[in-house]
Amino acid sequence: MPGGRDIKSVGVVMPAHNEEQHIGKALLALKTAADELERQHRAMEAKIVVVLDNCSDRSAEITAAHVSNDARFRVVNVKLRSTGASRDFGFRTALECLPANGPEGIWLATTDADSTVPQHWLTRQVELANAGADAVLGSVEPDPEDMDPVIHRRWLELHPFREDHTHIYGANLGIRASAYLTAGGFPALRAHEDRVLVERLRRHGFAVTATDTIRVLTSGRTHARAPEGFAAYLRSLAAELPPAELPTAANS
Repeated sequence: MPGGRDIKSVGVVMPAHNEEQHIGKALLALKTAADELERQHRAMEAKIVVVLDNCSDRSAEITAAHVSNDARFRVVNVKLRSTGASRDFGFRTALECLPANGPEGIWLATTDADSTVPQHWLTRQVELANAGADAVLGSVEPDPEDMDPVIHRRWLELHPFREDHTHIYGANLGIRASAYLTAGGFPALRAHEDRVLVERLRRHGFAVTATDTIRVLTSGRTHARAPEGFAAYLRSLAAELPPAELPTAANS
């Protein structure tokens, strides 16, 4: 492909709302992924924006302890009360922090503060982008350690791990900056902002690649913070199970 569309810099955005239990592990994983990107692409600059949205727990304190000495990170505090608005604010902040190489050569990735990305998360996205992708839809797996085995098994039945899957997760998503801006960015929604954006990208004719090669481990909690978010979906799986298979009250 023409070198003019090769990725020259990467921005990563992680929104967070009261994630003191998970954010430390999520930040460590992002650091590792950024280190690997730097190792494989020494001339490529990366910026990671942590958007603390209306946090009232120790998320800010934990974040500061992890990133205070790492110039790749920028932490912003907002009161948007919206995952979609937080992601969009973070993406636009990242674009301000990155070199003015033009949006064609900037890759924007996003995950969640209750999720752990793999070491090759960014390098693989850059590889796919340089091969022609305008957006990359990664897969996720809810952490089996914090969910009932019956619900986890039901999840695996409904979400087989394969290439060209049909799922869209804000916890594992990457987009070329030019495509993001053309599509209008993330809408200010509390849930499904990722789905709306991908639908816009496809309507514009951008190349969208779905892959299981950068699978992210995410929280398996079923306590829903957003009425139609990921945790609410996991809880709905439990509601669909026959009574004999339902998790015990202690595990729900």
